[in-house]
Amino acid sequence: MKLQLFPQENAGLDLLSRMAAQGVRGTATLSEALGAEPEEFPRLAEELHALEAETTELHFALMTQMRTSFINPLPREDLYDLSLILLSLMERLDSAAEIVSLYKLTNVSRRAAEQLEVLGRQAELSVAAMRTLASLDDLEDYWIEMLRLSKRVERTHRMWLAELIHDHKALSYIRHRDLADQLAAASKELRRLGTYVGNILVRES
Repeated sequence: MKLQLFPQENAGLDLLSRMAAQGVRGTATLSEALGAEPEEFPRLAEELHALEAETTELHFALMTQMRTSFINPLPREDLYDLSLILLSLMERLDSAAEIVSLYKLTNVSRRAAEQLEVLGRQAELSVAAMRTLASLDDLEDYWIEMLRLSKRVERTHRMWLAELIHDHKALSYIRHRDLADQLAAASKELRRLGTYVGNILVRES
């Protein structure tokens, strides 16, 4: 039998899960952009703009749901903070796509693909975690795995920056570093998400 933390009104959790799913779509679109020809960059950047806009709409839908629902699956402040983290994630991915398009970045380091692989995995885990926040089942594993994956991203980011310094002149270095930093920041948002879930588990245990 599942241990339930809160009464069951899971519309808010479904919206959070849908926001996390936008992160999965965003990392896939950004991965496509990194392998595309420069003439495709504007279209793919626009796709990510659209995903970010859809995520914002989901955020506002969650705000409306919280105000109109008598029973919420988590305290309203928790739902709000989790939603803001997922929105920030999409803003980071959107910014990364815009950087690729504006700077017409080509020959991007393989470190970017490594980062996006981990980001996609973090986002996939978060889809399921957001849907099951009303119970304790498996969320401790989620919290721990998000921390492990974020440390992997941090190591890759450091190696990427070291390679950029060695391989690029100043202007090119700045542009590629902008991309590297946005991907690292996206992973930090997902780490924040996992840590917030951990805080909920500790608080309610």
